[in-house]
Amino acid sequence: MGTAASTCTPFADVIGHMDALELLAREAGSPAQAYMFTGPSGVGKAMVARRFAATIMAEENELVFQRVLSGSHPDVMLVEPDGRTAITVEQTRNALALASLTPLESGRKIFLFEEGGMMNDEAASSLLKALEEPTISTVFIIVTNSERGLPETVASRCRTVVFGRVGSSVIAEALSAAGVDEDQAVQVAWIAGGRPGLALQVATQPAAAEYRRVWLSVPELLSEHPGEAFRLADTVEAAAEPLLAALKKRQTEERDRLENDGVLMGNVRERHERELRRASAALYTSGLEILAGFFRDIAAAQFGAPVRNSDISPHRFTQILPARAVANAERTLDTVSALQANQRPRLAFAALFSDLGVSV
Repeated sequence: MGTAASTCTPFADVIGHMDALELLAREAGSPAQAYMFTGPSGVGKAMVARRFAATIMAEENELVFQRVLSGSHPDVMLVEPDGRTAITVEQTRNALALASLTPLESGRKIFLFEEGGMMNDEAASSLLKALEEPTISTVFIIVTNSERGLPETVASRCRTVVFGRVGSSVIAEALSAAGVDEDQAVQVAWIAGGRPGLALQVATQPAAAEYRRVWLSVPELLSEHPGEAFRLADTVEAAAEPLLAALKKRQTEERDRLENDGVLMGNVRERHERELRRASAALYTSGLEILAGFFRDIAAAQFGAPVRNSDISPHRFTQILPARAVANAERTLDTVSALQANQRPRLAFAALFSDLGVSV
C-alpha cells in the first residue's frame, strides 16, 4: 500500500513524521555514529529505520536500496532478540566483532536493532563500549519505545529522533490517497489512534468499523456480575482477530518462502510471534483508548465542550455524571499500563469491566 519508496523519495510511503524525515534525509549523506529512534509502538519507527539505513547505503543506487529493505545487503545487519526474551550480550559482542571488520561492499556497516528495548543490561553495556570508541565506518540504529528502556549512558551517545503519534486526519488522507475507501480510511484512522503502522496493518480489513463499534458498545453491556465481565472480555479479544488476518497471512507467506530457500525457521517463527504480540497489544491499547475517549466525551458534552466521537448519538453522553465518566476514563487507561506490565489481556479486561460495572 502507498507509493513505493525509492532512492529519490526514500520515505514516500511513510505517513506523518515530516520533521524527523527531513532531518534524516539531510543526514543520510554524512550520518552520526549512532541513532536512537523512540516513540510509541506502531507509529512506524522500524519502517523509517530500514529506509534510513537503505538511504545511507544506496547513494542513489536503486538496487542497493531495495537490497537493504529486503534484508539481503551484507553490510546491513539486523540484530534480533535471541528467542522470545532478549538481545543477549553474546549477540551484541558478535555484532561488534563484525563492526571491526572492513565492509564487504560499501564504505559503511550499519547495525539495526529494530527491537532495541529488548537488550538486556549486559548487552547494553557491551554496546556502550563500542559507542565510546566509535569507528568512522559503522552506524548503529536503535529502535525502542522509550529511552528509559536502555541505560542513560547509551542514550546519551546516540542522536535521538522522536516519533510521536500522527494526526487522525493525516492518516485518513494518506490512506485515501493510497486507494482506501474514504469511509474506511476514517474508521481505520479512529482505530489507529495516531499509529500509522497499525493503520496500514488494518487498512483493508472490513472488520475495522466493527472493532470500533464493539469497544463503543462496552458501556451499554457492563454488569456487576463477574461472569459478564469475562464474557465481555472475550468479545473484545475476539473483535481483534479479524484485524490480525493480514499480518498472519503475510507471516505465512514469508515462512513458506524462507522455508523453500532452506532458511532455519526457529528464529523466524519467534520473530513472527513477537510481531503478532506487538500487533495484538497495539489493537488492545487502541480499543482501550476508544473506550476512554467515549468516557471523556461524556464529560466534555455535559460541560459544553466539543466531543471527539461526533458520530455517536448525543443521548449516550448523558448516561452517567461527568465525575464518574472521568474516573472511568482513568481506570480504562490504567489497563493500558497493566497490559504493558504483561498482564494477560483477558484478565486485565475482565477486571476493568467488573470495576466499571459497579458504577453502572
